[in-house]
Amino acid sequence: MVGKSKILYLIAGFALVALATLGIFLPLLPTTPLLLLAAWCFAQSSEKCHRWLMEHRLFGPIIKNWHQNRCIPLKAKMLSVSMILLFGGYAIYRLDNLYIRIIGSTLCLTGLICVLRIPVCRPQD
Repeated sequence: MVGKSKILYLIAGFALVALATLGIFLPLLPTTPLLLLAAWCFAQSSEKCHRWLMEHRLFGPIIKNWHQNRCIPLKAKMLSVSMILLFGGYAIYRLDNLYIRIIGSTLCLTGLICVLRIPVCRPQD
C-alpha cells in the first residue's frame, strides 16, 4: 500500500504543478497555494521531484519565499484582491438563485479575507 500512496502523491504533485503553471496565465488559479501543495506531495513521494521543484528557477523562489517569510508580493496580493472582486462580483451578479448567491458571496468574502490577512513581503535591503 505504501507504494500506491507514493504514486498517488507523485501524480498529484505533477497535476498541481501543471495547474500552478496555468495559474501564471489565468488569474483565477492561485499559483502559490498550488505550488505549496505540489511541494508537499513531492515531499511525501519523491525526494528527486521535491528537489527539482525547490530548485526550479521560476517556482523554487515562490515556495522558498513562502516558507521563509510567510508573505506574498504586493503585486500578487493586489492581483488576487482585484480578481476576487472583479470575477467573483460579476459571477454573483449574474446568478439568479438567492441561495447560490449567498454561497458565492460567502466563498468570495472568505477568499478575500484570507488574501487580505497574508502579509506583504518587504523589499530586501
